[in-house]
Amino acid sequence: MADPAADDSKFLFSDNDFSKSGVAQADWSAKKMVWVPSEKEGFEAASLKEEKGDEVLVQLSNGQKVTVNKDDIQKMNPPKFSKVEDMAALTFLNEASVLQNLRERYFSSLIYTYSGLFCVVVNPYKMLPIYSEKIIEMYKGKKRHEVPPHIYSITDNAYRNMLQDREDQSILCTGESGAGKTENTKKVIQYLAVVASSHKGKKDANPPQQQAGSLAYGELEKQLLQANPILEAFGNAKTIKNDNSSRFGKFIKLNFDVTGYLVGANIDTYLLEKSRCIRQGNTERAFHIFYYMVAGAKDKMKEELLLEDFSSYRFLVAGHVEISGQEDDEMFIETLDAMEIMGFTEEERIGMLKVVSTVLQLGNVKFEKERNSEQATMPDNTVAQKVCHLQGINVTDFTRAILTPRIKVGREVVQKAQTKQQVDFAVEALAKAMYERLFRWILARVNKTLDKSKRQSSSFLGILDIAGFEIFEDNSFEQLCINYTNERLQQLFNHTMFVLEQEEYKREGIDWNFIDFGLDLQPCIELIERPNNPPGILALLDEECWFPKATDVSFVDKLLNTHTGHVKFSKPKQHKEKLMFTVLHYAGKVDYNAANWLTKNMDPLNDNVTALLNNSSSNFIQEMWKDADRVVGLETMTKMSESSVPTKSKKGMFRTVGQLYKESLGKLMTTLHNTQPNFVRCIIPNHEKRAGKMDSNLVLEQLRCNGVLEGIRICRQGFPNRIVFQEFRQRYEILAASVIPKGFMDGKQACCLMVKHLDLDVNLYRIGQSKMFFRTGVLAQLEEERDLKLTVVIIAFQAQARGFLARKAFSKRQQQLTAMKVIQRNCACYLKLKNWQWWRLFTKVKPLLQVTRQEEEMGQKDEELKEAKEVAVKTEAELKEITQKHTQLIEERVQLETKLHAETELYAEAEEMRVRLEAKKQELEEVLHEMEARLEEEEDRSGALQQERKEMELQLQLMEAHIAEEEDARQKLQLEKVSVEGKVKKLEEEVLIVEDQNIKLQKERKLMEERLADMNSNLAEEEEKSKNLSKLKTKHESMISDLEVRMKKEEKGRQDMEKAKRKVEAELADLQDHNADLQAQLAEVRAQLAAKEEELQATLARLEEECNHRGVAVKRVRELEVLLSELQEDLEAERAARGKVEAARRDLGEELNALRTELEDSLDTTAAQQELRAKREQEVASLKKAMEDEGRGHEAQVQDLRQKHSQAVEELTEQLEQAKRVRAGLEKAKQSLEKDSADLSGDLRSLASAKQDVEHKKKKLEAQLNELHGRCSESERQRTELGERVSKMTMELDSVTGLLNDAEGKNIKLSKDVSSLSSQLQDAQELLSEETRQKLNLSGRLRQMEEERNGLMEQLEEETEGKRAVERQLSSLNMQLSDYKKKLDETSAAAELLEEGKKRLQRDLEAANGEYEEKASAYDKLDKSRSRMQQELEDVLMDLDSQRQLVSNLEKKQKKFDQMLAEERAVSCKFAEERDRAEAEAREKETRVLALARALEENQDALEDAEKTVKALRVEMEDLISSKDDVGKSVHDLDKAKRGLEAFVDEMRTQMEELEDELQVAEDAKLRLEVNSQALKAQHERELHARDEMGEEKRKQLLKQVRELEAELEEERKQRGQALGGKKKLEGELKDMEDQLEATSRGRDEAVKQLRKIQGQVKDLQRDLEDSRSAQKEALGSARENERRTKTVEADVVQLHEMLASAERARKQAEAERDELSEELASNSSGKSLLSDEKRRLDAKIGQLEEELEEEQAGVESLNERLRKSQQLVDQLGAELAAERASSQSRETSRQQLERQTRDLKAKLQEVEGQGRSKLKASIAALEAKLREAEEQLEVESRERQSNAKNLRQKEKKIKDLSVQMEDERKQAQQYKDQAEKGNVRVKQLKHQLEEAEEEAQRVAASRRKLQRELEEATEANDGLSRDMASLRSKLRRGGGGESVVFSSPSPRSSSIGGMSSMSSSMSSSSSVMRSSALSGGVSRRSTIKENSVELQEEEPPSRSRSTSPSPDPREYAYSSDE
Repeated sequence: MADPAADDSKFLFSDNDFSKSGVAQADWSAKKMVWVPSEKEGFEAASLKEEKGDEVLVQLSNGQKVTVNKDDIQKMNPPKFSKVEDMAALTFLNEASVLQNLRERYFSSLIYTYSGLFCVVVNPYKMLPIYSEKIIEMYKGKKRHEVPPHIYSITDNAYRNMLQDREDQSILCTGESGAGKTENTKKVIQYLAVVASSHKGKKDANPPQQQAGSLAYGELEKQLLQANPILEAFGNAKTIKNDNSSRFGKFIKLNFDVTGYLVGANIDTYLLEKSRCIRQGNTERAFHIFYYMVAGAKDKMKEELLLEDFSSYRFLVAGHVEISGQEDDEMFIETLDAMEIMGFTEEERIGMLKVVSTVLQLGNVKFEKERNSEQATMPDNTVAQKVCHLQGINVTDFTRAILTPRIKVGREVVQKAQTKQQVDFAVEALAKAMYERLFRWILARVNKTLDKSKRQSSSFLGILDIAGFEIFEDNSFEQLCINYTNERLQQLFNHTMFVLEQEEYKREGIDWNFIDFGLDLQPCIELIERPNNPPGILALLDEECWFPKATDVSFVDKLLNTHTGHVKFSKPKQHKEKLMFTVLHYAGKVDYNAANWLTKNMDPLNDNVTALLNNSSSNFIQEMWKDADRVVGLETMTKMSESSVPTKSKKGMFRTVGQLYKESLGKLMTTLHNTQPNFVRCIIPNHEKRAGKMDSNLVLEQLRCNGVLEGIRICRQGFPNRIVFQEFRQRYEILAASVIPKGFMDGKQACCLMVKHLDLDVNLYRIGQSKMFFRTGVLAQLEEERDLKLTVVIIAFQAQARGFLARKAFSKRQQQLTAMKVIQRNCACYLKLKNWQWWRLFTKVKPLLQVTRQEEEMGQKDEELKEAKEVAVKTEAELKEITQKHTQLIEERVQLETKLHAETELYAEAEEMRVRLEAKKQELEEVLHEMEARLEEEEDRSGALQQERKEMELQLQLMEAHIAEEEDARQKLQLEKVSVEGKVKKLEEEVLIVEDQNIKLQKERKLMEERLADMNSNLAEEEEKSKNLSKLKTKHESMISDLEVRMKKEEKGRQDMEKAKRKVEAELADLQDHNADLQAQLAEVRAQLAAKEEELQATLARLEEECNHRGVAVKRVRELEVLLSELQEDLEAERAARGKVEAARRDLGEELNALRTELEDSLDTTAAQQELRAKREQEVASLKKAMEDEGRGHEAQVQDLRQKHSQAVEELTEQLEQAKRVRAGLEKAKQSLEKDSADLSGDLRSLASAKQDVEHKKKKLEAQLNELHGRCSESERQRTELGERVSKMTMELDSVTGLLNDAEGKNIKLSKDVSSLSSQLQDAQELLSEETRQKLNLSGRLRQMEEERNGLMEQLEEETEGKRAVERQLSSLNMQLSDYKKKLDETSAAAELLEEGKKRLQRDLEAANGEYEEKASAYDKLDKSRSRMQQELEDVLMDLDSQRQLVSNLEKKQKKFDQMLAEERAVSCKFAEERDRAEAEAREKETRVLALARALEENQDALEDAEKTVKALRVEMEDLISSKDDVGKSVHDLDKAKRGLEAFVDEMRTQMEELEDELQVAEDAKLRLEVNSQALKAQHERELHARDEMGEEKRKQLLKQVRELEAELEEERKQRGQALGGKKKLEGELKDMEDQLEATSRGRDEAVKQLRKIQGQVKDLQRDLEDSRSAQKEALGSARENERRTKTVEADVVQLHEMLASAERARKQAEAERDELSEELASNSSGKSLLSDEKRRLDAKIGQLEEELEEEQAGVESLNERLRKSQQLVDQLGAELAAERASSQSRETSRQQLERQTRDLKAKLQEVEGQGRSKLKASIAALEAKLREAEEQLEVESRERQSNAKNLRQKEKKIKDLSVQMEDERKQAQQYKDQAEKGNVRVKQLKHQLEEAEEEAQRVAASRRKLQRELEEATEANDGLSRDMASLRSKLRRGGGGESVVFSSPSPRSSSIGGMSSMSSSMSSSSSVMRSSALSGGVSRRSTIKENSVELQEEEPPSRSRSTSPSPDPREYAYSSDE
């Protein structure tokens, strides 16, 4: 294989990047990475954090945490699968993984990727160097897995399979427009033209024959490549997506002979988009040939073709649309050259171009409609003449055929007039048909050229380039045909992949459940193409084409009726059009619009024109139109429109477009079924034609439409790789060499053994009858293992061979070395002896001696003896070896037997394991199937969701379009408004001119001028405010961003409050309506009361005092009861609040304790940390004090409440006593109670109305309070003021209720009391309005304060900015110390260690000073550098101030939050109070209702009594009437009695009626009260519930905020603690900076002082520069104000000019009128006396006009004066402005001079520092080294601290675990203590014994010394005796006698022996004592004894050896005692 170039390899081979490393794998497994759906990227990587049932918490790459449904996530493949070449090998095959793999490869410029049997190509939108000849050579003859993915690999494999298997091949390229189908087709043809070139083969064989048999116009390969430019010129066009889009599908069939050479080609096309030649989009082009021809045709050709400019052709909609990087004239020349190579004659070329020109000219033919009829006419036939000239036909015949064609009706031929629409349609149809026939002719001509070869083709390779599945917004007939084609192609793929595969599985006897994926597509295909039972879409369309008066609507209706129940057919619900229907394709649902389908299917033409073209004078045109009799003519159309019976097509007549396409597609599919297909799927990455960009959603949609995911799924389910048994055994036996025994074995059995040995999963392979089947990737894995095995074997063989050769060479070298040494030694000896005479004599004599021969013979004998010995030794060795081998063999046999036994056991265990694994595998397979089914369901669901998303996107687009239209309409209305306003202004000017005569003009003008001045001043103020606000806005935005999070939470709570508020407002409106009704009823009751006042005065006068007392007492009792209940509830609320506060305090205390413990554990014991701890303890103490103060305040409040409660109870008791006294009088007045009930009802209504008013006011106050809380949450003062105002309002409410209670007693003056109450309510409203005004004033003041605060903040920020600028200058000046700054910045994060670091640095500096004492100059430099470092350290600490400011800001935020919390608590308390009040009111109302009910019952009893009396009286009267007894009675008396009774009856009736009315009123009142009470109860319950919920939510939110703020506070405290670890000076500065926030001026001065300390000169310059800048700003501000004033003055001047002009016009008009009137008077005065009156009138009018004129003149003069003044003012302002500008320029120059000075100073500083730099290098290096050491120590300490912290945590856990053990140990320790005490007593005893033993040891030592002395004396005596003995023995020997010698003195010896015996006894006693002491006293004494014994041994070593005495040696006792 030829190695590719280095530049080309990166576009083919994936690099081994980080994602494939072990680190990435570990990271992937640790994070649990998954894919999450994303709108932008399609899918987004996320790490799995937590599972919550069906939902999962994931963390995205940006850190955001999202909760996703478990079914929506997709698993991520391990990193080793990154950029995998075949996506079928992915572990998790899902949409996200496929998309990610394609995306990664695409961004690495790897555009080709395998996907099972697919090859997916992504358009790179740039040229890649992967199509060169070198690359072609690289792929030639290589297998697919040997080279990277490429279209060349697909092509080469297809070519090799064609040659090997003798089977036709096909390559199917599908995809969207712009995806690269045509380009890949070209690359396939290019590759085959190179690989299968017949020219090369023949040139190599016999060149002469090749020349003889060559083609006439170039070789076949060249023609094949040149056919493509012609087809592209006539069939390609520029679209929105693609600059060179093929607008037709083509199938290129390349024919090859037996040897594989290219012998011919044939091209078939499908679905040419012929409508493009008459209309295109705005940015699109027609077919390229139109532009090539118009731009490239030169003079003669241009005249011949009658060409014009681009703009003159109507069919070229957008004119000359150019393509970047392409010149149309050059392309025209290339196209003509390609035609010449293809063998096109000149006549054919001109004929083709004439047809193209005719198509363009047909678009310019214009028709018009006649005036009186619909008939079309051609007013100008110039264009028609051009058309007829180009086509070779007659002009008159052409116009007649177009306008009045001849039609055969029955047997007669009639001329039919055509309308303009019909003629235009006919011309466009003619143009389309003409171009289509031209394209078909070109195709036939190209095929004729390419099929000229005489060689016979044995097989072919077809390339299909056709559009992929299309789903547009508007899908028409063309989309149906394309999608139908793709359905068939997908069915072919499925059939190829599985039907044929499964048949082979069946033949081979593999266990396989038959799956027919092709059947999934069959219903949809039958829906489109089925001919009958029921007919499909195309069949119904053909049927409708032959029915009379058929329309597209009737076609769709018939379609719906026929296929309503079909699975793949439906009616879209969202579309209301009748022409829409839906087909469910494999790639998704497609909504088709059937508009104009009948016309498109029939493709009708004017047969009169086609007949003319058939008889054209041009042979080319005649050949094009030779089958003109088969077109759908006008006769057919008229028959269709007139006849009522469907016509049938005769044999040989035309066929519809659908029929033709169906036939061509059927032929194509039969061709493809007979081939082995190879699939290439082209993907368009984005619609912007940008390289390196991928639209994920677009790619996903194409993957679904192209069936890529389906193909991978099918490929993974089957076994696409197969191999014969023998080949498998031969190839892979090396992997299982030990398994197959020697001898013959069947191939299948051998393969089974091999597979078992290889431990392949059963799911990965199947064993058939003749071959083995494998899943994708298995054989590749086996190949890799085989290669590894071969490499191992070959490496081992090479190692053995190389080792043998090396050892052989080494032994040879060793032998050579010894020989060389021998030779050298002999040579040296020879050189020494050669000149020695004796040697010469020896050499001469030696041969003469026989001794030398004897030696030789002896040598021979010795050699023979040696040989015999060697033979014996060899035999012995062989015998030994044989015996050893025998024993080894026996041992090996035993071992083999044991191994065999073990192997049999292992085999049994393995068999059991295999059975278990098979069972487990089956279970896993079932789980896998379930998961796959679930995956399919999820895919369907995701498809549905995608469809819904698309629909929603469509709706969004429609809404956006609607919004755009509305915006356009609004803009139009705005323009109309502007125009109308202009008209209105004109009318107003005219009205002003007309009304100039009005006297009030001057006054109105003055008023307008004053208003204008006010408006201008207001405008100026508003502009200034707007500028200030813009500044404030910029400043506040940073603050607002911090508060937005809290604001969102507060807004949520506020929204809830607003919802509740809305509910309450609605209820309030209802209550107000009810109140109005009650007031109306109250008016009625008042009228009744006024009528009855006279009757009640007498009774009321009597009971007035008693009623007043009773009312006052009852009211007071009720008020006190209410007050008591309120106080009790307040007390309970306060207790609850106190309990909560105490619980919160406890929690805070616990948290503080926990924090304290953590801080104490984590902090070191340094001084800074101790200070920190002390400070924190102080803070904790302050917090505790604050909590205690709050508790004391609460206790004080509770005590106050208790006192109030006790006072109220006492008052209640007094009132109750009074009430008891009054009770007796109250019981007597029942009649007054009846009146009181009515009064109470009225009072109740008035109270209800008053309560509603008060509630309304209260709600308004709450709204205002909420607004004030939102605006000024920072100020605590306002909250207290608001609380005071709320208390005032409650006091006012109490006063109002008191007034209402007083009004109860005044029953007589009810109306007056009501009026007084209304006046009091009005006063309260006025008070409320005054308070609202005060609040507004307060809010205004607060805003002013905020503005002032913002101004101060701005000043502070400006100061900080100035400080930062100075710091930047300092940093630029101090570039040398940037390293130290970085290090100090790093250490600033741990500010608590700064003090320690500084001390260490000081120590290091002291050490350095000690080292450099000898060098004084270096010491000075070091001192200077140390001072500079200190300055830099101070600068760094200054940087910490910003952090401290942040800390203080956060503390302020905490305070604000505490304030908000307190406010919320106050609001909750208010709500509780309101709830209590409402409950009290409800109780009062209930009591009143009960009283009224009792009164009603009493009234009813009275009514019943009255009725009874009336009945009795009636009975008596009737008796009296009936009994007419005259005794004692007269008629007069009876009449009187009758009248009296009647009067009494009338009175009773009136009373009855009155009582009934009162009863009705009371009942109504009772009902209303019950309803109101129930409604109020329900309302209060709802409000209470809502308030409780809101309070709970607020509490939760506040708790969350508290926790968040506590966490933030803890973090900030940590940071603060770290920052406070610095110097004490920094703490003082921190306090100063905190004070700065309270008083910005002081802080600014301190900041200036600090800056002066840092750098004096620079600060002075900066201050001057700041002064100049402030002066410049003031000058600019004054200039702006002057400019603004000038502008206002100029506007005034303009207005005055306008007014002056209007006045001048009015004056002129008045003068003209006066002149006219005077002339008329002069002419009429002589002869007309009748006009005298008119003259007088006119004189008067003239006088008026003159007065007005004078006034106008006076006004004009005043205006002129004002104008002069304004001009003077303008001049003054201009002068001031010029002066200000001059001053600003001078200041600017001064500022520039100062900047130059600063630059010079900087340059000088840099020079000085550059000079000092070289001197400081050594010192800085030393300091840097020390700093590094210090930093390393710091790092080590920090690590140790971290490790210590970890250890501490672990130890804490251990301590907790050991706490239980400690208790047990304590018990044991107690026991141990007791034992220890006993042991101590024992130890004391032993110590006493030890002391005694030591004393004895001392005694023994003393005795031992004595013994040593005696022993020495004894040895001396012994020596003397021995010497005496020796002398005696010598004497005796000399004397020779045997006399016995008598010792004269034996006593010394005996004494010595006796002494020694005594010594031995003493030693034995001492040794016994020593043993006892050693036992009791311990080891120390034993060691001393050992030392003593050793000393004894060293002192007397010879005594033991020399002693001959039989008595024991005392030293032996010493040794024994020692032992």
